[in-house]
Amino acid sequence: MKTIFYLATCKTCQKILEELQPLDGVELREIKEKGVTQEELEVMRGLTDSYESLFSRRAMLFRQRGLKDQSLTEEDYKNLILEHYTFLKRPVVVVDDSIFIGNAKKQVEAAKEALHG
Repeated sequence: MKTIFYLATCKTCQKILEELQPLDGVELREIKEKGVTQEELEVMRGLTDSYESLFSRRAMLFRQRGLKDQSLTEEDYKNLILEHYTFLKRPVVVVDDSIFIGNAKKQVEAAKEALHG
């Protein structure tokens, strides 16, 4: 399975998708349009150490809801990601049994290697 979860309006996601070309055989999932299913989130969680690692603290809703002042549990992170696409750190690149989360240069390079290596 090769899937990239991204946000089409995000300039960083657009730049990373360009960098990861060609994307033959890769499913592109626009998270605002289609969201993330509980099953997909469970698969992602199984490939990483926590729901927190999939969670974006940069989301405007994170500040607007005052979540930075709360102590969130793994269940909270999971439910927030399922509730609103903006809470998923992006992009998320899943290649078979590997996951690459976010836009850090190391993550993008590793994702590129996994997709094309």
